[in-house]
Formats: sequence, structure tokens, C-alpha cells
Amino acid sequence: MAKILFINPNKWGRGITAIWIPAHAGLLREKGHEVELFDATFYTEWTVDEIGYNTQNGQYKPTDYKSHITYNDGSVVEDLKAKVAEFKPDIIFWSAISSHIHGEGEYVNIQYGYELAELFKDDALLVTAGLQATAAPKDVLSGLSAIDILIRGESEKALGEIADAIDAKKNSFEAINGLAINGPEEVKTTPPQPILRDLDELPAYDYSLFEPQTFWRAYNGEVVKAVDYEMSRGCIYACEYCVETVIQSYYGFDKTTRSGAIQRAPEYLRSKSPQRIMEEMTRLHKEQGVTLFRCQDTNFLTITRSTLTELAELMDASDLDIKLYIETRPEGINEKTIDLLKKLKVDGIGMGVELSTQDFREDKLRRFASQDRIIKAFQVLKEAGIKRTSYNIIGLPDADEESIKSTIEFNRLIDPDNVTVAFYSPYQGTAQQKKGNELGYFDEYEFHVDGQLRTMSHDTLVDPDTLCFYKAKFKDLVEHGLDDLEAMKAEYFREQAAQDGGVGASTPKRVSA
Repeated sequence: MAKILFINPNKWGRGITAIWIPAHAGLLREKGHEVELFDATFYTEWTVDEIGYNTQNGQYKPTDYKSHITYNDGSVVEDLKAKVAEFKPDIIFWSAISSHIHGEGEYVNIQYGYELAELFKDDALLVTAGLQATAAPKDVLSGLSAIDILIRGESEKALGEIADAIDAKKNSFEAINGLAINGPEEVKTTPPQPILRDLDELPAYDYSLFEPQTFWRAYNGEVVKAVDYEMSRGCIYACEYCVETVIQSYYGFDKTTRSGAIQRAPEYLRSKSPQRIMEEMTRLHKEQGVTLFRCQDTNFLTITRSTLTELAELMDASDLDIKLYIETRPEGINEKTIDLLKKLKVDGIGMGVELSTQDFREDKLRRFASQDRIIKAFQVLKEAGIKRTSYNIIGLPDADEESIKSTIEFNRLIDPDNVTVAFYSPYQGTAQQKKGNELGYFDEYEFHVDGQLRTMSHDTLVDPDTLCFYKAKFKDLVEHGLDDLEAMKAEYFREQAAQDGGVGASTPKRVSA
């Protein structure tokens, strides 16, 4: 039996049940290995208070979330040292790919976990995974040199094989597919592992590692018990800014159609069975009191219609007092899907507007979604009483300030229930990341990417300070319009100057919560 310690290095200071944790725990425990979790989420010295930051700028409605949480004023490092000394793990593991691939601060956790795990190189094998590991393993190991093994692609089975090898006292891992092994002279990569075709092959996801307060979640002005959940993996689209393209490329799905979809899409998009989903949701509702399932599926409505229809009938016939928040694209929303969504207990939907200029979306991002389809989708959902959240991006390469203003005006037109805006993130290995680096807008490898908390841009087309202004005031501008824009800017920059001695004097790359 091998002993594996997971580190959850989440810096957002609020409960996130990162999907890789229950997915890997379920498989390892079924194999007979011992798994424990060190969760850094609620350490005062570690958190950047994302929920406070995004409540202040209007993305979140105010709640009493913090009254449900007890923060730890101790030392995250000293407590982790004590945990390692007590548990004596063979492997320390953090970060991985699932459907939860970049949202909720997940992308940057490979770096944050390293800050903690590198202290224990002599105590355990350091293993991690994720998007950067998949896209650029040599770059990762160059910057994070204490790591012993990176797992590229989906990592559940590969981590299980590493644990089995340790249990069998094998000294080599080169027979395991999907690895980048850090050596004294070179990085050795093994062939890609097969893509996981059937998610039911994985044992039931084990959420029992999380402490009870992790399940509390602020949602539309309430505080509810929630989990991050996946029904499926994969997306049929290949938008040039999205991390999904990194996984597609790794598994050989890099040929696309003229409409921006990958070829052989049915082979790439995979899901759990309706029965498996119902079993997991029922157990989480009854055992953990979960009432909100925050579905992290990249594009919920591209799950096969037969799967969704059967699941809808099962959920509609059940007495589960639960609701779903999903993400999808506007193209999938129409009058015919509304009945399906209601049977699936969908309470809210997040959809990417990204930015309002259709030509830019299509020519620069290869995201094909017409203005009319977006407008229609938001209208149909409003009539059905399903909450609508628009997702917007600022700071894309080649996007000027006028594009931000037009995106604000477009949001005023579609009138979403909730508005979110993120700084563009140069995700390693994506076409937009490569372009941004070539243009000098971003460094070759950005170690601190988090679209909710900071911009990494060097772009002078819209300077970082101005991007920070629009992040802070985007919701206000959508609600009240652009008439007072210049006055709002002047006031914002005066306040920033008073706080830090002049925000315009040096262009900060990060926004601190």
C-alpha cells in the first residue's frame, strides 16, 4: 500500500471542491492505497479573499458566507510540515486535469502547490499534473525543478500506476505512459496514455476528503451546500484562447472544421452514464447535504442528447431537492431545450459572450457564435425563468478599449441576471498564448495566471491599469451605462493613487484582492 498526500493549494479563500481530488481519491482508495488531503484554502496567510474582491466589484451578490467559515491563523507551512511528519507519504500530489480545467483559480495551482510541496522533496516523490504539464512539460520542470514527475493528460490511472509501482518497490516509472520524468541530465517523456473513453471506468468520486466547511458556497445572495461536479469531459469546439485545445492536441484531436469544431468530436466528448450521475448526486445530497451542483462541464449541452434525456427523466422523477448551475454556449439554447433544462433542475446557466465584436471572435478567436444567437439565447432563458450569467473577457491581444466599451453595451442589450468579467489569461500552449508572446504582450511562460485576480498583460493597446479599472467597474458600467465613464475613471485612479502612491506611476501586473 502506497501513501499519497494531496495538497489543495487553492488561494481563493472559499470552498472549492476541485474535481481532481475526489476523482483521484476514489481510484487510489479502490486500489488499496491510503490517501489524505492537506487543504490550504482557509489559511488567513494564504488566502487572497477572492469572494471579498468579487463582491466588492459586483460580480457576486453580498452574503454572510464568512460567518459559515472558520479561518486558520496558523502557519500553512508549519502545519503542512506536521502533516507530512505524521502521515509520511510516499507521494505528494497536487493539480490535475478534469472538466474543472481553468476556472476557480485552478490553472495556477500547479505553481501554488509547488511553493508548498518543494519543501518535501527528500521526504516523498513529488508528482503533479495539469494543463501546463500537458502543454509544456520541459518549461514547467525548468521553472519548478524539484518536481520528480509530471503527468500529462488525464492523470487518474497514471497516478494509480505510479502508486502501484512504489508499492511493488520498483525504481523506474518509464513503463508508465503519459509521464515527463525529471532526471539529472534530461527530461524523459513517455508516450501519451489512451484517452479515458468511458468516465464510468473511474470509481465513484470520493468527496469525503474535504472538511465540512468546504461545501459552503455563496450563490445568488444565498449560502448553500455545493460541490464542483463533472458529468463529462471534453468540448467539441477549438477556440484559440481556451485550454481545451491543449488537451485536444495532446490526444490527437487537432484538426478542425470551418465552423471551429474538432473533427471526430464524438470520440473526444465523453460522459458518465445517467445512472452513475444519479447515484453520485443522490449520495452527495444525502451524505453531505449538497443542494447545488456547480457543473464544470466545458459545454453542458454537447453531452449526448440521449444521456441528458435519460438523466432528465431520472431527476424529474426523483424527490431530490437540488439544483444545477451549468455552462454552455448560446447555440445550444432554444425553445426545445428549455423543457430538458427544467427537468434537469437547472437553476442557472453561464455563457461566454467573451467580447461583443463578432468579427473579432470569429477571425481572432475562432469562436463562431452570432450576435443574434446570443441575444436569442438570453431572451429564451429569461422567459423560462432560468438565471443567466454572461462571461466576458478583457485584455485579449489586439482588442482595444473600444471593444471593451462595445462589450459593455452588448451586455446592457442582453440584460443578464449576473455579469462576470475576467482578465484574458495566456494559457500555456494555446494559439492566443503563443501569439501574445510573439507580440510581446506576455512573457513566454506566465507563472501567476488567474483571470479573476490579476492581469499579466504588457500590452499598451489597453494598459494594465486601465484593464484593472474595467475589471473593477464592469458591472457598474453595464448597469448604468457609459455616460459617466471618464468621471468614473478619474475617481478610480485618484483612489488608487491615494492607496498606493500612484497606480499610474508603475504599471502593476497584478490586482490583489
